[in-house]
Amino acid sequence: MTIKVVGIGEAAFSDNPKDTLKTYALSTCVAVTAYCSIHRVAGMVHIALPSPLYGNVGTFSVFRYASTGIPQVFDTIRAQCGCQARDLMVRIYGGAVASKPNDHFMIGPRNVEAVMQVLHSLNAKCHYEDTGGNISRTLEMNVTDGRINVTALPLAF
Repeated sequence: MTIKVVGIGEAAFSDNPKDTLKTYALSTCVAVTAYCSIHRVAGMVHIALPSPLYGNVGTFSVFRYASTGIPQVFDTIRAQCGCQARDLMVRIYGGAVASKPNDHFMIGPRNVEAVMQVLHSLNAKCHYEDTGGNISRTLEMNVTDGRINVTALPLAF
């Protein structure tokens, strides 16, 4: 078994049934997973922010942002196996609310909202959502069947 680790602002893809895609400690970040059961292709992206400032990605990866990362994940999976957005089992995780009393930025909820808007614009349905709360989530996605194992711990801010 090979574990492909997905860091902040990164994505991973696989059609190897022996692979596992994994991301650690999602708090305000959001992971979007996409799985095509027809071709057994998996993708995962670890999103840090809703969109780049002023629409310019700059020196950061396109995967860092919901507005640019999700379309890139879908395009990569479609190029790899030819499936459409409607063929993908899409799930989202993370988007925790910081437990700081004066968290005016609300990055977690804003990330979740941006992800849902991008999915809607791509005509993709979110089949499962595990977001919000004050927990950190670590995900493991099995490429064989798209199963996802979540480990959650309380946030320590």
